[in-house]
Amino acid sequence: MASALLYDRLQFAFTATFHYLFPQLTMGLALLLLYLRSRALWSGDEQYHQAARFWTKIFALSFGFGVVTGIPLEFQFGTNWAKFSNFAGGVIGQTLAMEGLFAFFLESTFLGVLLFGEKRFGFRVQWFASLMLFLGSWLSGYFILATNAWMQHPVAYTVADDGRLFLNSLSGLLTNPWLFWQYAHNMTAAVVTTSCVMAAVGAFYLLSGNHLAHAKTFIQTGVVAGAIACALMIFPTGHGNAKQVFEHQPLKGAAFEGLFRTERGAGIVLVGQPNTETMTIDNPLVVPSALSILVYYDLWANVKGLDAFPKEEWPDNLPLLYYAYHIMAGLGTILAAIMALALLLLWRGRLFTSKPVLWLLMLCAPFPYIATTAGWMTTELGRQPWLVYGLLRTAQGTSPLVHSGNALFTLLGFLGLYLLLGLLFLIMIMEIVRQGPVPVTDYPAQTTGSGTY
Repeated sequence: MASALLYDRLQFAFTATFHYLFPQLTMGLALLLLYLRSRALWSGDEQYHQAARFWTKIFALSFGFGVVTGIPLEFQFGTNWAKFSNFAGGVIGQTLAMEGLFAFFLESTFLGVLLFGEKRFGFRVQWFASLMLFLGSWLSGYFILATNAWMQHPVAYTVADDGRLFLNSLSGLLTNPWLFWQYAHNMTAAVVTTSCVMAAVGAFYLLSGNHLAHAKTFIQTGVVAGAIACALMIFPTGHGNAKQVFEHQPLKGAAFEGLFRTERGAGIVLVGQPNTETMTIDNPLVVPSALSILVYYDLWANVKGLDAFPKEEWPDNLPLLYYAYHIMAGLGTILAAIMALALLLLWRGRLFTSKPVLWLLMLCAPFPYIATTAGWMTTELGRQPWLVYGLLRTAQGTSPLVHSGNALFTLLGFLGLYLLLGLLFLIMIMEIVRQGPVPVTDYPAQTTGSGTY
């Protein structure tokens, strides 16, 4: 059964990671689409309408693949994690149902208006549909993250006589103190992802000499939004998220930083390799006292290390957790530097002619996807060995009748199927980018009035 647990974890990790490649783009794009539609409505400039149509196509493609890859995740609660579902279904079932009934239908309905009502509705209706699309996308993220936040920091539950958990306060679940910083950090990271993708597409067009006017709009929008989001991702959202980890899950925080021993004036390791045998960091590059200052605002504050906790409570893969955290933080810092440089050149009017920076913007598009993947690995690996922190261990949550052969078979099936889906997505999105924004002549003339044209 130990191998079944491993395969169950690998399957859920792979499917969740692959699935999240799509929602992070749609959640961030929902905000930028609302911006483009707002600019189009206020200015009457058809170029912004063309830009919004173009990115609506990409939103729809990513949304569709997100739905297809997300549905198996909820089925796995019943097939691979039956004990967990039986234990916590009375709580997490609320937010998962609300995400499907409210947020998903809001999102999909108004996406349909934008896709199929382009020639039927005026600009104000399209703007309203974009607003509803944004609210649906971000509400969907809120409900899903409320579920995860509860697993990280359980609140508002009652233990029944048979040991199962049931919700005793919906408002308590939706206002979980863990949720605020997690949601803010996650949604800010989604905006970073979308901003990098939009700037990359604009840089590609500018370097290839195609769709030059739209390219400049994409770059300007992506760089400004990306610079703001990168700053917010570091502070206050990243800082707030890390601070609550050290407050409520200090063991996870120590594992993040590779802090094997409790220290006063603990530093932050910028570079180094964790050595679990000697309980040290090999070849470290450390900023002295930085961790004590950031967490407790005290140069000589005492920070608990791994040695302050029983070894059976430690995360089961400390090196992977350590590297995932540092990859996330490192790439976040690199993206912030790139966006700051691009913003400076944009302000000086030199960005559109600076080929090295345009190449940099185009090639950095995968970085936020890697960073968010590493960030979620950090979150979930750091919670181990708990499935629901402090209440249910991961080893206790699997399905007793699903054996290792069954779990391995479905894992291999998902690997093959998602490989084909990934290739199909790349082919389709490259075709949309190749076609570029739709020319204005392909659409009838519209007015900015009540919707008749």
